[in-house]
Amino acid sequence: MKKTEADATIIEKLENVEDAVCDILCIHHEVINKYTHQLITPVRANNLAELFKTLGDPTRIRIMDALAKSEFCVCDLAELLGLSQSATSHQLRVLRNSDLVKYRREGKMVYYSVHDSHVSELYRQGLEHIDEG
Repeated sequence: MKKTEADATIIEKLENVEDAVCDILCIHHEVINKYTHQLITPVRANNLAELFKTLGDPTRIRIMDALAKSEFCVCDLAELLGLSQSATSHQLRVLRNSDLVKYRREGKMVYYSVHDSHVSELYRQGLEHIDEG
């Protein structure tokens, strides 16, 4: 069996993990004391984890991508993404419950958009990060 370049890279990363820990136990109490009260609380950490969990679905990411570009009614968003209206509506509800998207009603139509500039920035920075390679 021939090793590919990707296999070699994976093996190299796994080998380097062992090198990425301290060789001795040495607690720097001044550092611990400085940051103990600055850490995120468990409640906030849980809320942030839930936010990222919500964004951890490729269909919801595709919805966020579309809404980062423009406001869409549910019908158009479903058609654009090749989803049923029911599936689109379900995913929008999940995003709405996490305050990632908002909607407005215009007559019989419902239009969705990104909740605010923080959400747009979070999405944009995530894309920049993965595009850095």
